[in-house]
Amino acid sequence: MTGADGAIAKLQSYNYSHMYIRNANFDVRIDDNVTPETDAQWVLVPGLANSGEGYVSIQSVDHLGYYLRHWNYDFRLEKNDGTRIFAEDATFKMVPGLADPSYTSFQSYNYPTRYIRHYNYLLRLDEIVTALDREDATFRVIDSSSVDLEHHHHHH
Repeated sequence: MTGADGAIAKLQSYNYSHMYIRNANFDVRIDDNVTPETDAQWVLVPGLANSGEGYVSIQSVDHLGYYLRHWNYDFRLEKNDGTRIFAEDATFKMVPGLADPSYTSFQSYNYPTRYIRHYNYLLRLDEIVTALDREDATFRVIDSSSVDLEHHHHHH
């Protein structure tokens, strides 16, 4: 954990398990072999519009203050401008994976019938209908800060 900021995580695609959600020049897609690695690292913070249980906003590691936000059902990495609409567009509820409950899906806060999914490797906010939709909307949240933490654990 990076203090109150939340855990640094990588978001791995369920059906393209070699691919991770990444920022590419402020567009958001899934890719493999992401360089630099920080482009595929995110800080899951309490939701900007709702900090209740399970709600998160997904902040970039290498562009602090920038979050995943949907716009016309497409995803961008944008700087938090403090508006209510930004907070709502950048807040998601982490729910059991639609394709596999041991994974995670991200339900939109302000469009609860829609979820984060990849389509042609780009991230979209879509209504989920088919089995393929469910797979495209399912991710594994991998804690990528735990490696650095090993040095800080003290056992008494």
